[in-house]
Amino acid sequence: MNVIRFSDLCAQGKVAGKRVFIRADLNVPQDDAGNITEDTRIRASIPCIQMALDAGAAVMVTSHLGRPTEGDFKPEDSLTPVAARMGELMGRSIPVVANWVDGVQVNAGQLVMLENCRVNKGEKKNNEELARKMAALCDIFVHDAFGTAHRAEASTYGIAQFAPIACAGPLLAAEMDAISKALLNPKRPLVAIVAGSKVSTKLTILKSLAANVDQLIVGGGIANTFMLAAGLKIGKSLAEPDLLDQATAVIEAMKARGAAVPIPTDVVTAKTFAADAPATVKAATDVADDDLILDIGPQTAQALAAQLMSAGTIVWNGPVGVFEFPAFENGTKVIAQAIAASSAFSIAGGGDTLAAIAKYGIEDKVGYISTGGGAFLEVLEGKTLPAFEVLSRRFAG
Repeated sequence: MNVIRFSDLCAQGKVAGKRVFIRADLNVPQDDAGNITEDTRIRASIPCIQMALDAGAAVMVTSHLGRPTEGDFKPEDSLTPVAARMGELMGRSIPVVANWVDGVQVNAGQLVMLENCRVNKGEKKNNEELARKMAALCDIFVHDAFGTAHRAEASTYGIAQFAPIACAGPLLAAEMDAISKALLNPKRPLVAIVAGSKVSTKLTILKSLAANVDQLIVGGGIANTFMLAAGLKIGKSLAEPDLLDQATAVIEAMKARGAAVPIPTDVVTAKTFAADAPATVKAATDVADDDLILDIGPQTAQALAAQLMSAGTIVWNGPVGVFEFPAFENGTKVIAQAIAASSAFSIAGGGDTLAAIAKYGIEDKVGYISTGGGAFLEVLEGKTLPAFEVLSRRFAG
């Protein structure tokens, strides 16, 4: 995907003395007292900011935080705790500027944080007047917030339309590169793992991937619906019987291309949904009426692991069982370890997926871990994200 890259502008000496506006994703979790409980997003945003400072720019950075009401700023909406934590990490003081839309004083080598951008009236609906005012603040706009790339808002899309130069920061560029590698020009076989509680929430993703992947592994409640579609009994397991025709259509679409949706041959069941519920491994044909399927069985897990080991590219979204419960984590653990051991390029995204990656300590064995939940899912659906569209259009002139 062709976009202007901020790293290239810096390398070419085009940033010195320029006013640079960075849209970061600093939407970090906080406790009731406002203390930051996890700072990964702050840490991830620093390389772009430091790149701008090292290049001699006057740097402004902003982000949303929480769900503020536009035009009604409250103390809990403030980015002040974020600026304090970023300042600690960068070894500098970072002033926070409120009411910044009509003008910001910042000099070359300085860094200021612009207060929560979602407090500005017109932000979420991408008001043109607001976007133009933001664009007038800078010489270069840098989009470095993949988590917001699926939203066309004033600070993510409108400003990119009107800023003199609009480019992708290193985080956004890395996401673009990984997505292109995995989906636009993949090394085959391309294997996708799509899991979750409901087919309905992932149906468009399943349909989109069915037209492109060589193997489509389904897990969780989604797998139960596909088992029903294949004529298997699933007891009282979570499923969506009204979507059997849709699941069948995905299976048939894959079959028509010589591809497949592997149906579990064995499963792990329990009588109740509880961490201490006794787990029983059964053939997929032996599920009782009062059984809950909470994981794929060891035979199925090994068969899927073998597929992953021979894959060229792997896309992973969702654990295949209730991995939070030790008795029902084996399927997800085996798949995670297979992805880690595979020579394939792998890209993973989604909150539960990231939790599984952390649990099994394979962060450094996954080719790329996507930071944007909703944006990652929309890419898998085959959608062109607004951020990608506007930045590629600005590249083309």
